[in-house]
Amino acid sequence: MTTQAKGTTEATSAAWRFKVGLGIIALTFLVWLLVPLAAVTNATASIVAAVTGGIFIANKLLLLLAIAIMGKAGFRELKRTTFGYVSALAPSATVGPIRYRIGLVMFCLPLISAILEPYVDTIWPGLWPSSWILELVGDAMLIASLFVLGGNFWDKLRALFVRTATVIDTGDTQSRA
Repeated sequence: MTTQAKGTTEATSAAWRFKVGLGIIALTFLVWLLVPLAAVTNATASIVAAVTGGIFIANKLLLLLAIAIMGKAGFRELKRTTFGYVSALAPSATVGPIRYRIGLVMFCLPLISAILEPYVDTIWPGLWPSSWILELVGDAMLIASLFVLGGNFWDKLRALFVRTATVIDTGDTQSRA
C-alpha cells in the first residue's frame, strides 16, 4: 500500500510541476506585451529600451526556471507534445510527378521574380508592382513549395551545400519518357 501511495504522490507532484512550468513558459511570452504597453503610455525611448532588455534577460532566466521546475521528465513530455504536432507537418518523402512539377513552379517563380525585379524596374519603371503584400505572398509560396516538393527535395537542397555530395540516380529510365 505504501508503494501505491508513493506512486500517486510522485504522479501528482509531476503534474503540478509540469503545469507550473507551462505557466512560466506562457509568462515568458505574455511579458512581451509590456513593450507595446510602454510605448502606448508615451514612455521615453530609453525606458522602452530598458523594458525590452530587462524582458529579454528575464525570459532567459524564466525559461531556465521552468525547465528546473518541470524536471527532466516534464521537459521530455513538453518536447514530445510540442514536436508531436510539428512532426505531423513534415513533408512526405516522395511525391508524384504532377505534384513535383507544381512544387518546382512554386519554388522557382518567387526566385525568378526576385532576381528580375531590379532589372525590370530599371528598364521600365513602374511596370513591376511594388507591394509588400506581393513580396509576402512570394515568400509564403517559396516556403509552401518546400512542403509540396516533399522530403526528398529537402535532401536535394541540403546536398547543394555539401561539398562532397554526389548524385546517385536510382530512378528507372522507363518512367522518364
